[in-house]
Formats: sequence, C-alpha cells, structure tokens
Amino acid sequence: MTEAAGRPPLVDARRGVLLLALALTAIRLAAAGAIHLTEDEAYYRFWAQHLQLGYLDHPPMIGWWIRAGMSLFGDTPLGVRLLPTLSCGLNTWLIGDLAVRLGAGPRAAFRAALWYNATLTVCLGGMLAIPDAPASLFWTITLWALARFWEHRRAGWWLAAGLAAGLAVMSKYSGLFLAPGVLVWLLATPGGAAELKKPGPWAAAVLAAAVFALNIVWNAQHQWITFIKQFGRVAPHGFTLAYLFELVVTQILLFTPIMAAYAALGARQAWRERGQAGAVQLLLPAATSAPFAAYLLLHSLHDRVQGHWPAPAFGAMAICAAVAAERFAATPWQAWLRRLAPVGGYAIAAATFAAMALPTPSPLGRLDPTLPLRGWPQFAGDIDTLRARTGAAWVGTLSYGVYSQLQDEHRISGPLLELVERDRYWSTDPGRPDFTHTGLVVDLSRRMKVPDVRRCFTEVTPAGELRRAGGPAQNQRYTAFLVSGPRRDVWIQGCPWQISPGVWR
Repeated sequence: MTEAAGRPPLVDARRGVLLLALALTAIRLAAAGAIHLTEDEAYYRFWAQHLQLGYLDHPPMIGWWIRAGMSLFGDTPLGVRLLPTLSCGLNTWLIGDLAVRLGAGPRAAFRAALWYNATLTVCLGGMLAIPDAPASLFWTITLWALARFWEHRRAGWWLAAGLAAGLAVMSKYSGLFLAPGVLVWLLATPGGAAELKKPGPWAAAVLAAAVFALNIVWNAQHQWITFIKQFGRVAPHGFTLAYLFELVVTQILLFTPIMAAYAALGARQAWRERGQAGAVQLLLPAATSAPFAAYLLLHSLHDRVQGHWPAPAFGAMAICAAVAAERFAATPWQAWLRRLAPVGGYAIAAATFAAMALPTPSPLGRLDPTLPLRGWPQFAGDIDTLRARTGAAWVGTLSYGVYSQLQDEHRISGPLLELVERDRYWSTDPGRPDFTHTGLVVDLSRRMKVPDVRRCFTEVTPAGELRRAGGPAQNQRYTAFLVSGPRRDVWIQGCPWQISPGVWR
C-alpha cells in the first residue's frame, strides 16, 4: 500500500472519516425524527408489523431493520429510520477505510467519504428507511472484506464477503450482481484467477446462496410472487433509446456532474493501472460494479430505470472519483473544481431540509419539493370526518402509498384497506371490513374514475373532494366515492382497476 510507511497520516485519515461519519449521522438522526415518513417508508413500516422472509416487492431486510428500530424508539419516524440512518454513517466510515486499504492516501480516503455523502441520492436519502439502505451497506461490506482478503490473504475474509453478499441479496436483488462482479475482478486482476482454484471464493458463494435460500424458500411457498414481480422486468418488450438517455442524465445529476466526471476517470484509471505496483487498486470497486451497471444500461433500452436503483454501487464509484481527483489539481482552476465538486449536493440538501421546516401550507406553493410529505395528519382526520358524516363503515384506497400513510396516522376509525394490489397484504389480517356495509374509497383525483370504480362495485356515489396540505397541486387533490355491492372478493382478489401508464407515481 502506498501509505504503508506513514502510519500516522493513515490514522489521521481514519479519524477524520470517523468524525465526518459521526457528524453527518447526528444531523441525519435529528432530521429522521422530525420529518414525516415518505409513502414508501410508511409501506415498509407496515412490513415491520408483519415480519416475513419475503414480500411482494423486495426481500425482507428493510422490514426487519425497521422492526429493530421501532423496538428501541417506538412507532415513530426515528424508530422507523434508526438503523438506515446508522447504516449510512457506518457505510461512510467503511468507504473511507476501504479507500485506504486499496492504497489511497489520507486526503483521497476522506474525499471518498465526503463525496459519497454529497451525492444527492445519499445526501437526501441517507436517512430513509428503504431497501437501498441495507443493500448499500452490505454491498460496501462485501468489498471491504474482499480488500481485507487481498491485503492479508486470509481465507476467512472470503466467508465474511460471502455472508455480506448474501445479506445484500436479502436486502435487494441487485446484490445478485456481486457474484459476477467478483468474478470479473478476479479474472481482470493479475493473480486473481489463481484464487478460483482455491476453496475461498466457492465457500463464499455457498454461504451467500445459503443466506439467500431463506427468501427462495419463502417465495416457493408464496407462488414466487417476488421473483415474478422483480425478474419479470428483465424480459425486453420493445426498444428505445429514450430511457438510456434518461438514465445517463439522471445519474449524472444524482451523483452530481463534477463528481460523475471524476468517477468516469477513476473507472478508466482502474483498468489502465490494474496490476501496477504502488497504484491504487481501483479495479475492486470498478469491476465489482460493472455487471450491475451493464444490466442497468441494457434494462434502459426497453424500460425506465428508477433513479435510486444504482445506489448500492455509489460508494464504489465515490472511491473511484476521489482517487481520480488526486491527479487533477495541478492548475488553480482544477484545484477549485475539485473543491467545488461536493458543494452542489450539500447545498441542494440544505435547501430541501430548509423547505421542510416551512409551515403548512407552504408559502412555496406548487414549487415546494416537500409537498408529498405534508399535511397527512390533518388529511387523515378529514377522511375520517367524511367517513363518519356519510355513514361509511370502512375506508379503501387505490394505492399502497396513500394506504400506508393513512395507516401510519392511526386516525381512521373503521377498517382500512388498499383495494387493488392485495398481494401486498395478508388475507389473515384481522382488519377485514364488512363489505355488506357501505365503504368510502379515497385516492388521488387523477386515479379516481367512475368507470373504474364501477368495475368493482355495483353502487358508486360521489362523496366529495379533499385537499392535502392546503394546496392545489396535482398530488394534493383527492376524490372520494361511497361504494357498496362488491362484484368480486375484494379482500382476496382486489379490484380490477384500469391502470394508465405512470398513473401510480
């Protein structure tokens, strides 16, 4: 390693990264307790109340994490977000330490940790209780264990890497790309192919598969619902370059443009300097991310890639960017460019958190980026008032997001259910409504069409419109219908709603 002769600077680097991780974690913990849950977080909170080894949308890890946090801090936003927030701090430290173990100097190691947190995906989402949180942590731990193996050549680190990779898959199926990524790394690294003749890599693969087997068995017992939902996206259905362009632009913006340019330079440096004595061994983070990146590019040729999907590989790319930036500070403007790189991410995050502190309704109106988080307690109360006034015995929604937010507020007196995607829930739930009584169906106005409602109920009567957070924006207008006479088993089968492209988001 390039700093082997200078232990004090490396100790200082690790201490600096630790202080950075602690400071950012403290800020995130304060924000985590003060900011309302997003729709997805409220949905995953529901998972924590029904612990399983799998769910319709993802493997189970985030549900277990939320349950652990709630056992300490109760059914509160801080309880829901506790482990994801702490994991982001741990991930920050691991990224800095991993950079050191790959041969980076103290400044580059600190920069990697700082820049990782400056990406908009992490700066804004580092506290969120979503599957990307455990997936990102276990992805980094896998690379960290591999670096420890390469540093000391102790086979036990292979088992640590296998366990971490298995837990990454139990967090999100993107972790499956770690196995081909490690293979690419070994084949591309001088001397790496020889490791494939030893038991270490294969023992790691077996251990990772054994951990993942828990979710496989659960899927086998539940009609393979998660596999069908997630792997059903893989098959191409058409061809377009529009989503590829969208993917590239979105990730440049989320990683922030200057850091994205450095990351590209770092990936090129990883290949050019593979095997060079004294060079920073960037091939580990770059090669292990390559299969995942290749899949996302291929997927974008026929379907949209959501902006947060690449998040598990952001730590690896931050290391590549930080190391590459060491070479581009020879002139004053290059030095300023490097200093400017993380400013945008932190500035945008600060502005967003400041907007969250504004009163409701927000003076920013339609321009308020925090509108999806505003007004839920009052809105849930308004719905229950409407339910009582109309005599409805239960309340239904069309989307898991609205359902989860209302369920989180605990203000709906009667039974509450989501009507469309019943596979997300459990038929044994004791909250089954009495469908012989009138119900109140409420959701975003753009989703609520009378012909759709009539596909599920024989009697449909408009019951009014509601506003959330006191604003006129499209995602704040809701329509309510009184319904009765279900045409099918709504509790088990759900309603056959006509879903238009993009209607759910």
